[in-house]
Amino acid sequence: MLARANRVVLPADFRAAVRRGRRTATPSAVYHRLATDPEAPARFGVIVSKAVGDAVTRNRVRRRLKALGRTLVDAGHRGEDVVIRVLPGDAQSSWDSLSADMHAVLDPSPREGALR
Repeated sequence: MLARANRVVLPADFRAAVRRGRRTATPSAVYHRLATDPEAPARFGVIVSKAVGDAVTRNRVRRRLKALGRTLVDAGHRGEDVVIRVLPGDAQSSWDSLSADMHAVLDPSPREGALR
């Protein structure tokens, strides 16, 4: 579970990340990344609509993404708000594929400028 300091909770913060953040799409989700203070902790928010599936499916996906966010926070990820909007088609992805997608998008790399 993510600590409150590592969660995007205010609607205004969700809107800011979605509207002004850098967007990157994967087969299972769209990631909106908004740079904040480099010393501030990374914050994660998850959007899972009813189109994804029933309540059990939506909550499973939400819990998995929050757990993956926690691993990034523990690894030292800082300085941005990340809002993850889950896509309905591939929402029941395995833990491994969600993890691979999230780390490919959020891990710092030389390709950082190549993100859309």
